[in-house]
Amino acid sequence: MTVIIFLIVLAILIFVHELGHFIFARACGIRVDAFAIGFGPKIFSKKVGETVYLLNLIPFGGYVKIFGENPDDESINGEDKDRSFIHKDKIQQVLVLFAGILFNLIFAWLLITITFSIGVLSSMDSYTEYKDMMKDPKIIITFVSPDSPADKAGLKAGDQLITSSLSDIQENINESKDQGIEIKYRRGMEEFNTNVIAEKGILENKYAIGIAMDNVAVLKLPFDKSIIESFRFTWHIMVTTAIGLYSLILGIFSGNADLTSVTGPIGIAGLVGDAVKLGFSYLIMFTAVISINLGILNLIPFPALDGGRILFVIIEAIIRKPIKPIIANTINAIGFGLLILLMIVVTYKDIIRIFIK
Repeated sequence: MTVIIFLIVLAILIFVHELGHFIFARACGIRVDAFAIGFGPKIFSKKVGETVYLLNLIPFGGYVKIFGENPDDESINGEDKDRSFIHKDKIQQVLVLFAGILFNLIFAWLLITITFSIGVLSSMDSYTEYKDMMKDPKIIITFVSPDSPADKAGLKAGDQLITSSLSDIQENINESKDQGIEIKYRRGMEEFNTNVIAEKGILENKYAIGIAMDNVAVLKLPFDKSIIESFRFTWHIMVTTAIGLYSLILGIFSGNADLTSVTGPIGIAGLVGDAVKLGFSYLIMFTAVISINLGILNLIPFPALDGGRILFVIIEAIIRKPIKPIIANTINAIGFGLLILLMIVVTYKDIIRIFIK
């Protein structure tokens, strides 16, 4: 079920991203030849008007085939050249390329607005100004580190800890050292006990069992406040994601990058599973966070990404002549290949981390 939900979430986010490109391209009078979800072998296709809509086998991506985005002789000199991307002005080109990113961010904002309106499990420390609106407070496990003492003891994200306070259980775990501590928790309607032996090294100078915990409660806001808070939350995640990507890229060039912090499709699928356990509204919120990450990631000026293509347009505007199609297409092809290679490496690391103990 987790895999199915993950694929649905991924398909929705890809659809939203490509829909942005599609709508802006059509609005700018550019011909769109194909709209595809997924890569590889075709599962389904249907031509409506001049556009072929496809569903492909490999779900980790998608594309809109915009006439003239990858220039060839037909798009440069053919009969329909006036509807070619390459013959549109630079502002229109940037708008079409940025549209996918914009749609991901708008979609995230809408999802977050919905979750605040229907009620979402939120950290009580993050929304102190709405303390009176929070209901059903509890302490839950938000993350369990793979192969940690907590993982081996059967604790899972979403479990509600039965304890007086967060500080009490943290202190008890640290003081238990390697003697073991009894953890009482609720999963669904049932209560359980388990004995967990803390380890040193998970946290610096402390004994720990490998879990993240939080004081949470259901926060339900009036619609007007939901709109305001969704803007704040969206902006916060955008900034946090941008800073994280900047640090990662800087680390790559300095040779100090920590790729263990990078999660691929399998790792994200596991996080989606954790979100499902915390509730439907939490899943919607998590989907919004992934959408923001997808948008910010595409802003990176790397070949094959939207940011890289926007950079090409800016360079052409500065030098006042087009980059030779063979150069642009070759650089984008190399960039796409490197992205696929990175995804394979990260996915391999996910498999090692999750399935090989």
